[in-house]
Parts: sequence; C-alpha cells; structure tokens
Amino acid sequence: MGRLTGKVAIVTGASSGIGLATAKLFAEEGAKVVVAARREAELAKLVAEISAAGGEAVALAGDVQSEDFAKALVALAVSRFGRLDIAFNNAGTLGEQAPTTEVSEKGWTETLAINLTSAFLGAKHQIPEMIKQGGGSIIFTSTFVGYSFAFPGVAAYAASKSGLIGLTQALAAEYGPQGVRVNSILPGAVDTPMYRDMNDTTESQTFITNLHALKRVAKPEELARSVLYLASDDSAFVTGTASLVDGGASITRT
Repeated sequence: MGRLTGKVAIVTGASSGIGLATAKLFAEEGAKVVVAARREAELAKLVAEISAAGGEAVALAGDVQSEDFAKALVALAVSRFGRLDIAFNNAGTLGEQAPTTEVSEKGWTETLAINLTSAFLGAKHQIPEMIKQGGGSIIFTSTFVGYSFAFPGVAAYAASKSGLIGLTQALAAEYGPQGVRVNSILPGAVDTPMYRDMNDTTESQTFITNLHALKRVAKPEELARSVLYLASDDSAFVTGTASLVDGGASITRT
C-alpha cells in the first residue's frame, strides 16, 4: 500500500523536470495519474514508463492557459478513474528576461497567464470535484525568487510566482471548511531543462550553486518528495503554506 493508494491525481507540466518526477512518484505511491503538458510525445513516453512499472496513467496534451483544457483534465480524471483527489498545478515558464522597463506587454501577459492564471483555472475546476467527495489537496509550484530572493531581469516570473502564494492562501481560507487543502512549494534551483537553459555557462552554474546553503542544486526527484508530502495524508493538517524547498538559498547571500 502506497501513500496515495486509491487516489486520483492531475499533474501539469508533466513532460519534464519536477512535474515528470512527481507524476512517476505519485504512480509509485499508488495514485492513478492524469498527466498534462504541451508535448504529446513526451507524455506518451511517461505514460508508457508508468504502465511498465505497474502504475496507471493517462495523458492529455494541451495548453494550460485554456480554461477548456482545465475543464477537460478534470473531466478525464473523473471519466477514466471516477474521482479527483490531488492536483499538482506545476506548469510554468521563466518567460521574457529583460530589465523591467524593457519587458514587452506580451511577454508580461504570457508569463502571468502560464504561471498564475493557469493555476487559477485549474483550481477553479478541480475544487468542485474534490468537494463532492469531501476534500482533496492542491499544490502549486511557486519559487524562492520574489519571495526570499530577488533576481534582476525576471520581473514577470517573480510577480507571477509570488501571486501563486496569495492564491494559495486565498483558496486555503475559502475551501478549508469543505476539506480542500491548498499549499505551494518554493523550490530553489532545480536541475531541469529550464534551469540548464538559463544557466548555460560554468560561471552561471557556479554562482547559482553557491546561492544555496547546501552548495548544490536540487534533483527533480527531491522536489517530488515534498509534493508527495503535501498531497498525502501525512500533511492532513497543513494548508495555506508556502513551503521553502530551496536548499537554504533563503538564508544565505554568499
């Protein structure tokens, strides 16, 4: 018996990084998983890997900026597996990188749409289904950037991820009485494709590594363990939190 046996979960941004690692871990812990991302081929590979390991998963490719897609993910979870217990609204983007006065309106709007509005749309349609069965757990992926650490040139990213913390708190307060818990994780640097694209030199990687008290960046699987905790009954009395999983980046500036 795994910690999520009998549960049904949605994971967005599941084609790589934290989402991929979390979808696999959820399945290992007994959950039936609906995985979502834009890249259909990567999702098909993930479903095949979960199935080969004895788990159950189904994929839906699409754009998390679409409310219709948010509805479709919930409908797929219910039609295929009969319920919805967990949602890891993880899809995100670094977005346009530039000094704030040089960021285009399109770049700003797209970053907020992918990082923040998509989470709102997901929760909007996930919560009613969870309430039907007495509750559930929603987790967002925020970041230490814009919360305990500031980087220049990523204003839209920082603003959108900080907005997720406010959304976490609002939803937790609103829907706690119906048994829906809402939390967010705030990772430090994680070795994902986004991280490698942003830090493509030895100098940049060294600088980022040294921001962390642990003097290394995280593996996606380490973040997945934190998400599992918030998804499971181990955190039954935890809601409204912004959980730093940042390797100590919030306590050091050297």
